[in-house]
Amino acid sequence: MTMTDLETSMATIIAVFQKYSEREGDKHKLKKSELRDLLHDELPDLMAHVKDQATLDSLMESLDTDGDAECDFQEFMTFISMVTVCCHEFFEHEDE
Repeated sequence: MTMTDLETSMATIIAVFQKYSEREGDKHKLKKSELRDLLHDELPDLMAHVKDQATLDSLMESLDTDGDAECDFQEFMTFISMVTVCCHEFFEHEDE
């Protein structure tokens, strides 16, 4: 059975999260170092605009809504959703 484009995209997001979250500690959460690696490897164009560690720390803190110093899948998806909305708005205005 072939997956649709959206199903494939969802499966890819889950697989990318797990690829990094399984490296150390709780395999269902990203430690700060795992999140940093994921962002640098999977979103290099976005990370080219992050110039310092303080910005990355601030991002991690804003994602960590439950205060456990890790990023769970729900927190990660909030981030992915926000970035996707920003990209959509950017390209929407570029067409005008």
